[in-house]
Parts: sequence; C-alpha cells; structure tokens
Amino acid sequence: MRWLLLALLIIPALEIGVFVWAGGIIGPWWVVFLILLTGIVGVTIAKQQGTETWMRARQLMTQGHAPTAEIIDGICIFVGAVFLFSPGFITDTIGFLLVLPWTRIPFRSWLQRFIKNKMNKGTIIYRKW
Repeated sequence: MRWLLLALLIIPALEIGVFVWAGGIIGPWWVVFLILLTGIVGVTIAKQQGTETWMRARQLMTQGHAPTAEIIDGICIFVGAVFLFSPGFITDTIGFLLVLPWTRIPFRSWLQRFIKNKMNKGTIIYRKW
C-alpha cells in the first residue's frame, strides 16, 4: 500500500517534468497533440486486443478448457488501457508495453509466477466448486 501511495505522488511529478522538458524541445502544442494521439491510438489498440482476447477465451471455454492465459492477458490489457487513458508519456509507455501482444509476454509470465507464488503461500485461496 505504501508503494501505491508513493507511486501516486512520484508518477505525476515525473509526468509534469517530462511535459515541461518535451514542451521546451518541440513546443507545448505538439505535446498536447502527442498526448491526444497516443491516447486515441492506445485505446484503439487496447479495444482490439481486448476483443481478440475475449474471443480466444470464449473459444477455449466452449472447448471445455480454462482460459488462464487469456484472463491474465485481459488483466494486462485492462491495466494498460487505464495507463493509456491517463495523460502522460511515462504512463503511455507503460500502457503500450502492457497492451501490445509481443511486449505483454514478460508481464504475463511475471503475473503468472506472482499469482502462483501467492497461492502456494496461502495468500490467495483457490477453491474448485
């Protein structure tokens, strides 16, 4: 929880610093344009990736398989879309890394290991009904 509070204080300060730095180099209107462009492009990609992931998950469920990788992909896409929706170059970079399929793979494997570790420690309890 402390890390979240610290991140909520540091990330906006870093974003403002990057805005000022980029505005000094390319001009403030270009910064606004780039923020809007990355937001629109990012949310469009997130929607497309989310739809593809949803369709793969539905297909696996109809075949009787658990869509575990697709659920984790969906979490990554959702978090990435939230980052892309917030204005800023740092958050947009993180958002694109989480939304694009070839850069999402390391995050997916890390999240799978994290969840498995929590389940083994008993922090997350999984019950099959």
